[in-house]
Amino acid sequence: MTNYYCLVAGLPDLSLEDGKLNYTVANFKSEIYSELSEKDKRLIDLFYLKFDNANLLKLLKDKEAAIDPVGNYSQDELLALVGSVREGDTPNKKYPSYFYEFIAAYLALSADELYRAEDMLSAYYYAYAMNCGNRFVASWFEFNLNLNNILAALAARKYRMDVSQVVVGKTEVSEMIRTSNARDFGLTEELGYFEQVLRISEIEDLVEREKKTDVLKWNWMEDAVFFNYFSVERIFVFLLKLEMIGRWISMDKEKGSELFRQMIDKLKDEVQIPAEFR
Repeated sequence: MTNYYCLVAGLPDLSLEDGKLNYTVANFKSEIYSELSEKDKRLIDLFYLKFDNANLLKLLKDKEAAIDPVGNYSQDELLALVGSVREGDTPNKKYPSYFYEFIAAYLALSADELYRAEDMLSAYYYAYAMNCGNRFVASWFEFNLNLNNILAALAARKYRMDVSQVVVGKTEVSEMIRTSNARDFGLTEELGYFEQVLRISEIEDLVEREKKTDVLKWNWMEDAVFFNYFSVERIFVFLLKLEMIGRWISMDKEKGSELFRQMIDKLKDEVQIPAEFR
């Protein structure tokens, strides 16, 4: 069993130089990932699968495309996987099952339907992750699915587009967003954060809207992982925050640096075991 107290306490010192992170999700993968148990690696892999998803889409369009090496699978592995699906081979369990489902669905698309590929892959990814068996991680992906669907649906309404065409997933909430004509899609009682998402959707400045969206995500994580001391959930949140702060720094160095320092201070506090757990 992984000793997460030691692992969290032993995370490398993080600092900012010239407005840049000197530690990234790639560093974590190469330096700390191997210390996790096999069970917990599978959960952390869900975080890194977002990079594999992007890489897979690139390679389906162009097998010579440069990919992000931080994903779980190499270019050769992903290309071999595509070839395997084309040949109808038996699925290899080293890959997530949704890869096979998506690739098969992608290969069946006509040229006029290829624009749907990214949303299709997102739907498969979220469904797979929400079935991971870890309450926090599954809830995180469900929250993101809801958030993205609400923002997409509100934008579709604003521009008089078909809402059902921009909503992904087969959850109860997805179906409510897809079919409801109510101002709030009937979600105010279902989702306590709906009004916050509505206010975010009304922000015209795209960068500011993205920042506010990330603040909502950040606060959700803080609340959801509050009692998860020295656990794989805490590591998962660390990676999410690390990636998020990197984006903030690229948009607004001062704000990103401030949030980065807050995260590191909080991380240092967290390695002090709460009194009720002593």
